[in-house]
Amino acid sequence: MRRRARKGGGRQIELAIEAIGARGDGYGTVDGKPVFVPFTVPGDRVLARITGEHTGGVHAEAVELIAEGPGRAPPPCPHFGLCGGCSLQHLDEAGYLEWKQALVGRALAQRGIVDAPVAPLQPVGQQTRRRMVLAGAKKGGRLRLGLHERASHTVVDLETCLLVTPGLLALLPPLRRALNVLLADGETADVTASETDNGLDVLILSPTTPTLAAREALADLAQTADLAQLSWGPAPRPGETVEPEPVAIRRPPTLRFGDVTVEPPPGGFLQPTAVGEKLLVEAVLAAVPVDARRVADLYAGCGTFTFPLAKKFRVHAVEGESAALAALWTAARRADLAGRVSIEERDLARDPLIMVELDEFDAVVFDPPRIGAREQVAMLAAATVSTVVAVSCNPATFARDARTLIDGGYTLVEVVPVDQFPWSGHLELVGRFRR
Repeated sequence: MRRRARKGGGRQIELAIEAIGARGDGYGTVDGKPVFVPFTVPGDRVLARITGEHTGGVHAEAVELIAEGPGRAPPPCPHFGLCGGCSLQHLDEAGYLEWKQALVGRALAQRGIVDAPVAPLQPVGQQTRRRMVLAGAKKGGRLRLGLHERASHTVVDLETCLLVTPGLLALLPPLRRALNVLLADGETADVTASETDNGLDVLILSPTTPTLAAREALADLAQTADLAQLSWGPAPRPGETVEPEPVAIRRPPTLRFGDVTVEPPPGGFLQPTAVGEKLLVEAVLAAVPVDARRVADLYAGCGTFTFPLAKKFRVHAVEGESAALAALWTAARRADLAGRVSIEERDLARDPLIMVELDEFDAVVFDPPRIGAREQVAMLAAATVSTVVAVSCNPATFARDARTLIDGGYTLVEVVPVDQFPWSGHLELVGRFRR
């Protein structure tokens, strides 16, 4: 292997790319260690510059593509390679689907789980993402609005995006104008925009309280973009929760879960695509036995799974975020479901349901954040619940939690992967476990 030094940079090596890793970076092997190089495909031969070494391998960047491997495709987005949102647009469709389908199996195999039945990958398509989190930054009088560059705090000023809905894409120009008034030079903002059933719900978090001129600009944004709701809040410190204040409520934003209409809190979590949500709900409902009576819905949010489940079963919804749980409970009472749905506010990482509580249910559904549900799963593994349904957006933590459940006596019956995050290493899935 030829090695070179580059003035002002790290060591350079010539590397043959063997495969694509779990995060979407191609890698080859040097001295027994994987060297990860973004935007490469198997069969590439590259001149790569070492940028750092971390747990799990060496990181590098391609300086030159010496020989091109099969399976490359022209990236369809002009921002690809700079914007940190997508990592695999350079891979052709067949190669991408094969890699994405295999993510679950590889993650499970790393935990010693082999031959788990994995259903075919279910895609959601382009222009379907109904929720985006954007960064705004003003510097030198110029406002940039978009996603961060890969491994950087620099904001890519988005002109287009092939994943978000047309309604969210149309929001960018008027939002950019409003932020230009809101932010002082050197300031940044985070924007969460969600497409609800009756319009966009936009939450802006910025460091300073809006001036009168800024409030007027925000009100104009709500009017111009026909927003359902626009809220503002101070940028939170790490671990802090903020209470946003309404700037304009032209109509309360609503979402429909099953047959129930919910008014989510500003910036509240929802599944990134309506198509993907439908597929996940169908998989969850199919996994719960028809003869179940009581079902626990853990990490319930605003009721994504609670209300479809409540059509067939009595459901106990547990959620740690008070605003989301309040929205769920209000919707349940309005739908006259107070007799079928019960609620509990509880931080399941710090205070998981214990065995005696879990044993009251015939089935448990849980949908945790990316870090998984380590503490709650440990309790489930020791309980006697006959059916556990895990929803996850992280194959690695899903596999870790699956290992705990299997060691506790469960069998992994099926995994249903749903590609809610095209061209990335993220993957949504539903796993069904039975005793």
